Amino acid sequence: MEVSERDLTAFCGLYCGDCIRYQSRASDLAGELHGESIRLHLAEYAQVKQRHTEAFKNFESFMDLLAAISEFRCDIPCRLGGDGCGGGCDIIACVKAQSFEGCWECHGFATCDKLDFLKPFHGDAPVNNLRKIETYGISNWARHRDKCYPWV
Repeated sequence: MEVSERDLTAFCGLYCGDCIRYQSRASDLAGELHGESIRLHLAEYAQVKQRHTEAFKNFESFMDLLAAISEFRCDIPCRLGGDGCGGGCDIIACVKAQSFEGCWECHGFATCDKLDFLKPFHGDAPVNNLRKIETYGISNWARHRDKCYPWV
């Protein structure tokens, strides 16, 4: 399915194409490694190996992490019916309840507490991007967008 810049513009002002969850190869690879580890019975191997090698002592946690990474993949942007940032997004519900195209149409987005859960991962990018969408429009804003993650 071909998705446009408009489709990749999340209601909150993030750009889905920048998200580590969107069509994540890491998620696919983690799932493959998790499955292969089970197939090879690496948990049993790790139990023996941990007696001699410190690195294998956390094998169970490693498997839990692989399982979690394999499940965080998102294939459909929220604008096209995807789950937002992992399901139950108050922003999507709010935008739809107000018949807005996105938060940028709301006069109070800059101080909206519904955006607060995004700050640990995205800093001020959502609010900055919402301002850019106001300025450039939903079809032309993305080339001006802030980085999705502050550590990139």
